[in-house]
Formats: sequence, C-alpha cells, structure tokens
Amino acid sequence: MPTGTLWLVPGLKLKRWFALIVVGSVLAAIGAALLFNLEPVYFLIKYAKKLFHTVHPEVAGVILIVVGAVIFLKAWQETNFSMLDVKGQRSRKAMGEALYRRMKLNHGPKIVAIGGGTGLSTLLRGIKKLTNNITAIVTVGDDGGSSGILREEMGILPPGDIRNCIAALADDDDIVTKLFQYRFKSGKGIEGHSFGNLFITAMTAISGDMVSAIKESSKVLLIRGRVLPATTDDMRLAAKMEDGSIVRGESNIPEAGKRIVDLFSEPSECKPQNEVIDAINSADLIILGPGSLYTSIIPNILVKGVAEAVANSNAAKIYVCNVMTQPGETDNYSVSDHIRALFRHAVKSGANKKLFDAVLVNDTMPLNLAKKYEEKNSLPVDEDTGAIKNLGVEIVRAKLIQDNKDGLVRHSPSKLAKAIYYWYRKRA
Repeated sequence: MPTGTLWLVPGLKLKRWFALIVVGSVLAAIGAALLFNLEPVYFLIKYAKKLFHTVHPEVAGVILIVVGAVIFLKAWQETNFSMLDVKGQRSRKAMGEALYRRMKLNHGPKIVAIGGGTGLSTLLRGIKKLTNNITAIVTVGDDGGSSGILREEMGILPPGDIRNCIAALADDDDIVTKLFQYRFKSGKGIEGHSFGNLFITAMTAISGDMVSAIKESSKVLLIRGRVLPATTDDMRLAAKMEDGSIVRGESNIPEAGKRIVDLFSEPSECKPQNEVIDAINSADLIILGPGSLYTSIIPNILVKGVAEAVANSNAAKIYVCNVMTQPGETDNYSVSDHIRALFRHAVKSGANKKLFDAVLVNDTMPLNLAKKYEEKNSLPVDEDTGAIKNLGVEIVRAKLIQDNKDGLVRHSPSKLAKAIYYWYRKRA
C-alpha cells in the first residue's frame, strides 16, 4: 500500500481531525472576512473566472478543489511527520506503516498471559505482533539473584520477571530496551544487577509503590499492553516434598532434588489487584505458560481469586506445556502430570471448574538434541495422549521450537504465538 494512502485507511482516527482542520480553517476565514469587512469569495470567484476564461466553470471548480485538497493534505501530512519524528530518524513509509499496524493491533483480541521467567517473556515477544490488548500477569515469588537482593535490601517486589516482560512488550528493540536489559558485570554493589531492575527500584521509591513504578517504566519503553504483578503482597513460596519435608524459598525448591507434592505461599492468602481479576474477566484468550511449573506458573494461581476467575472465564483457555522436563521440579513428568498439578492447585485455590480447555505441546524435537540435557537428566516431556484425554483436555500439536545447529531446545516466539492464535481462531 502506498505511503500516502496509509494515512487514509479506516481506523487510524486521523481523517476526523483532518475534517476538523478544514472546518476550522473555513470558519476562521469567514470570521476574518466579517471582522475586516472583506469580500474574499467575490474576489476569488471574479479572478478565477478570468483565469479560467477558456475553461468551463465546473471543470475549473473541480481542478481547484482537487489541487487545494492535495496541497492541504500534503501540508497536514508533513506537519504530522514533523511532530511524530522530531529527530528525523524514521522514514515516512515506516511511520505510515507503524500507524496502520497500530490500528490493526488495537482491534486484536484481549489476551491475558499468566506465568513468569523466560517462558512468559518469550511468549509475549510473539503475541505482541498479533494484538496490543495484552495483559501479562507475572509471578512475584522470585527470591534469587538480583531480584532477591533488591527484594531483601529494598523491601520491594522482585523486579526481574516484571522487567523481562516489559522489555519483551517494548514497541521496538532499540537502545532503550537494550539498556533496560543491560546487566552490570563489575562494580561494587551493582555487579550482577540489571539496569532495568535498578530503574524499577528507583521508580518505586519515587512513585511510592511498585504498580506505579511498573506503569511509568512501561511508558519509557512504549510497551504494547500492560504488565501486572499477580499480587502486591510479599509472597514467599514453600513446597512440601514427597518425604514430608518443607522447603522454603523459590530458589531453594528446585535445588532440593526431591519430588514436589504441594506448593503453597506464605502468607497463605495473597490478594490480587483488582486490575488482575478485571483483565481475566474481560479476556478473549487466556494463556498459561510456558515456564517453570512450580516456580513460574502455579504461584500465580495460588493468589486468592485468580484460579477461580480463570476457571469461570468464558475466554478460550490454553496451557503451553514445557518441551523438556525441569530438574528439581518436573523430573519424569508427562504432559498429564503437568496438567494434574495445575488442576490440583487450582482446586485448592477455589476453582470449581476446569482451569483450561486445551494443552499445546511441541511435536518436533531436534535430531541432534544437545547432550547437556541428558547430563542434567532433562528429557522431552512425554505426551501421554490417553491420560490427557481422560482429563477432558484437548491436545494441540505444533512445532514450537527454534531451529538451531547446537541441538538446543528454545521456544520460538513467532511459532508459539501463531500456534496459539490459529487454535483460538478455529474456536471463534
């Protein structure tokens, strides 16, 4: 589509302002004529007739209207370009296409993505190309690394997963996004911290609370959608193991090397923000995962009211199962084991209906699967079809991983998003 015509596409909300500019200009001209006792229409028609004495008046009128409209539209368009691209770094075509893309994405489905860790941010990079109506609900149970240090020393919610999601939803992968993700490799006191974590921490101190800090940080990166912590309470994770022992701390749970029987939070009833429940209630599509089952996904449904809201929602609901088992969390787990763990914790949290309708599983593995997985006892998650169907869950299969020469298993943001959206559209 030509650059000039992109500005006239329905839905960009530009033509209404163009019409108002025309009306305003005409009213201002009439007002000036009355104020200074001018007769502009008379003189214009008089000289126009002389100018076009060899041309029929109706033809001359059409020519003047077309020429005037083109000049006006061009001037108005150049004004918009100047205002939108002050530094002159973006091409006109790119700006027109950006406006058209924004219009299309603004009319996309309302998607709620629930999780944490790298899995959620990977998913967000894909679905932001489908819609701007995204709400990422992020776990706040992290207590390790930079996030853990800032949590303990500054008394804030762990910013790491939130930062990753904000960066994933950024409109452009520009220098600001790279700066947000930059991690200091040296320096007393700042080594190991990311700039984004420190930025959110500082913004929390300035704005007074983490939610406001997230909103302001999101504005800096011009993100598509919004990022919400599952709860603003000081949520700590604990797990009961098969041998009856209790392990406390998100970072300690996988290190225990024991099979997890039950996950719970301290305090036991963490409350969600109203925005979290409202987003779930108004969603067209709800996605759980991918990500660590016990430390990224289940913590969200332990928050009071979240599991119940998801289960009762009329939205299409799908769970993205991990491709590989995770040592210390899901050793020897099949797909149905993942589903049962989610259902069990959802029921414990108050859900009286099935948490989701379908499970998305990867159906293609690298032929040269990297040896490091075998060394860590990380295996492909077994798709036990019969057990999954007995749970009343639809199986959706697709190739979800990126192609690479090293045999690594990494979700592809685009393949993940396309598989989910294709399933969603088939149900509509």
